[in-house]
Amino acid sequence: MAEIRWDIKRGADIYRQVFDGRLKSWISTGKIKPVEVVVYRSGFSGWRKPEELEELIPYFRRYETAQLIKIKRRKPARSVLPEKTQIKNILIIDDEKDLCQILGDTLSSHGYNVKFAHTKKEALSGFKRQTPDLVFCDLKLPDGDGMRILSKIRKISPGTIVNIISAYGSEEARDEAKRLGAYGFIDKPFSEEDILGNIREISKARVS
Repeated sequence: MAEIRWDIKRGADIYRQVFDGRLKSWISTGKIKPVEVVVYRSGFSGWRKPEELEELIPYFRRYETAQLIKIKRRKPARSVLPEKTQIKNILIIDDEKDLCQILGDTLSSHGYNVKFAHTKKEALSGFKRQTPDLVFCDLKLPDGDGMRILSKIRKISPGTIVNIISAYGSEEARDEAKRLGAYGFIDKPFSEEDILGNIREISKARVS
C-alpha cells in the first residue's frame, strides 16, 4: 500500500509534497508550527489547517510538551537587578502617546519622575541627558525593534532595569528578552496596577 502524501502550502504560491511520516516529524519537532501552513491530501474537500485536523493534533501537542519540559529544565536566569538602588526616574518608550500619557500620569502621582520617548532614536538620545532607573519599552516601534533597544540599554547602562511591553508576546519573544537581560515582559493591555505591582516587586527585590 502506497504511503499517504500531503501537499503543504506556505504563503500564496509555495508548496511541496511530502510523505505522511515526514509531515508528522516536522510538526513534532517544531519545523511546522500552528498558523504557518495549510495542508491537503486525498479525501479532503480543500486546503486545511493542520493544527485543526484530529489526526495531526497529537503531533502539535507532542511538540508543546517537549517545549514545556525544556523550559522546566532550564536554569533560573541570573538576576539583572543592581543592588539597593531606589527607583526614581522612569522612561517609557512607546509610540502610543495616549498610553504614555495615562501611564505617566499614574506614575507621576506616585512620586516618580517620568520621561517619554516615542522612537528608538529619541530613547537612545535621551540616555545622554539622563539615565533612568527603570525603562518600559514597547517591542515594536516605528524606527526599530524593542529587543535591539534593550540590548543597547544594557550595554550603555547595565544598572538600568528594562521591562519589555507588547501586545505580541510569544514564548520565543519572552525567552529572547530574558536572554538579553530584561527584568520582565508585560503583556498589553495592562492595568495601572500591573505596572505599579511590577515596580513594587523590583523595589522589594533590590532592598532584600
